Amino acid sequence: MQLSNGYASRTGAGPETSRTEGAEYRAATGRPAGICRVAILVAVYNGEKYLQEQLESLAAQTVEHIDIWVSDDGSTDRSRTILHDWQSKWEKGTFHIMSGPSKGFAENFRSLMANADIEADYFAFCDQDDIWDPDKLSAAVSVLESNANERLGLYCSRTRIIGEDGQTIGQSPLFARPPHFRNAIVQSIGGGNTMVLNRRAWSLMAESARRTSFVSHDWWCYLLISGAGGYVHYDPTPRIGYRQHTGNLVGDNMSVRARADRFKRLLTGRFAKWNDENLSGLDKCADLLTEEARATMAQFKSIRASRHAGAVVSYLRSGMYRQTLAANIMLCIAIFLGRL
Repeated sequence: MQLSNGYASRTGAGPETSRTEGAEYRAATGRPAGICRVAILVAVYNGEKYLQEQLESLAAQTVEHIDIWVSDDGSTDRSRTILHDWQSKWEKGTFHIMSGPSKGFAENFRSLMANADIEADYFAFCDQDDIWDPDKLSAAVSVLESNANERLGLYCSRTRIIGEDGQTIGQSPLFARPPHFRNAIVQSIGGGNTMVLNRRAWSLMAESARRTSFVSHDWWCYLLISGAGGYVHYDPTPRIGYRQHTGNLVGDNMSVRARADRFKRLLTGRFAKWNDENLSGLDKCADLLTEEARATMAQFKSIRASRHAGAVVSYLRSGMYRQTLAANIMLCIAIFLGRL
């Protein structure tokens, strides 16, 4: 086990697949060591307002070899026109445009994750309205190459919050406690738009996507990769501008109103419903998890089946945690009331 603003445990976890790994894949594709190819998975739905600026930031990435895989979930605006224009002029690699399942953002990303045609050394999720720093991908690849090697590896980071005009208005919370499955079971800390996975982690997520649906692709990646004994790195340096606007599917998490909304979700049972979905998915992928993660799942289920002070004490003794004191207090209240 390794703790260093990230977590690593056993190195042999993950599904057996026919996909070649690392240097073997580069050799198969005729590329020398040190030259990597990144696949960026973009989920789009009526994104014409900001899509152009997002794609410009992808083109500006310092990584040379980038394949774009877009799943358009039934846009009725000019999104397809913008995408086809970029497809005709993309020079860093290939540019693919597909039709999504039209079942919401989670299923749209899931369709990309389950697509066996997507091959690369590294894989990144992308929203339709953010702005990436030019070194976003290269920083992530450097971290994963240095720390994950052939193990499951996931990079995520803090974000800059930007307004509709692209100007910075703040930053997402800085999480100081190390990433771990005992955190992932009760909290998602990294936005999917910040995440980059290595090949082995991608193989794991592709296998899981064929087995189950999930609440959101980012929380699911954190759960499964940490639960399978992978290396998870949370970068405190923001490398993307996460756009905050009225059309966001998922809002900010830094304002007083956002904190109040999170507490409301706990008390009204929405968080409990998310936990139901997460546990259902984890049960379907239990063979991909470490023994330690399966034991944590069993503890979590036991706590959820209880309530009042005894359940709170069990949680506090379990080693599970949210990243901040305030968030842990809110969770303890939910546990006490039987809303976990």
